[in-house]
Amino acid sequence: MREIQVFSVTEAVKEMVISCNYVIAPDIKEGLTRGYETEDNELAKSLLEQIIENSEIAANEQMPICQDTGMAVIFVEVGRGVCLTGGSLDEAINEGVRQGYEEGYLRKSVVKDPLNRENTKDNTPAVVHTEIVEGDQIKLTVAPKGFGSENMSSLKMLKPADGQEGVIDFVLSSVSNAGGNPCPPIVVGVGIGGTMEKAALLAKKAAVRSIDSENSNPFYQKFEEHLLQKINQLGIGPQGFGGKTTAIGVNVEYYPTHIAGLPVAVNINCHATRHATKTI
Repeated sequence: MREIQVFSVTEAVKEMVISCNYVIAPDIKEGLTRGYETEDNELAKSLLEQIIENSEIAANEQMPICQDTGMAVIFVEVGRGVCLTGGSLDEAINEGVRQGYEEGYLRKSVVKDPLNRENTKDNTPAVVHTEIVEGDQIKLTVAPKGFGSENMSSLKMLKPADGQEGVIDFVLSSVSNAGGNPCPPIVVGVGIGGTMEKAALLAKKAAVRSIDSENSNPFYQKFEEHLLQKINQLGIGPQGFGGKTTAIGVNVEYYPTHIAGLPVAVNINCHATRHATKTI
């Protein structure tokens, strides 16, 4: 067994919370640059230039890319050979979020109760998804999620007979209904299969997967490319003002499901798609 002190988890989460709110990930920067280079709508091109310039100012000045610094979503993969010492994993993660949002001067947007709406004043608790895997390491993926894009996400329980075309229609209608609200160009995560909650989790995982990565399944790799092409034909464009750069990436994750169902979830990220990963 490999012993890992939980304070190292706190430090990693704190650093990533700050860094991914200040600096967009390389895959997103490259996606925005590709969009700028291929866009032929002058207004869309100008908006993409401003988005890229904004990201460069944020990185150089070490300030948030956007005033909505999100609710912290953390994916944790804990190796079976890890022995955590010094406290609780969840408490260590939330302490990292607390410190990061305080030290990074990030907006605190979390309320204690969804109906009573009292602010927690430190952006905790985070939404934590923990998975036990092989190995003796801990992999942390931090994805602060702004709600301009999160509010545009959707889920539908399709019939098996709806098939691939039904999934395509639902994804396209979700993006079309979102319009300019999620601050496009967007990254679209699609989760297919499992149950209602599993599809939503798959979509969230898909939304933070690098847009430069290829789906391990050739069928879904082609499906991602097809969806991206169809989405960019909608003409929504950067910030919703038109153009062919509505999305810079589409990722699909899938899981076995019941013979009577076809759950599909769509999770949308804004053009910043903040995410960072570290292995301890």
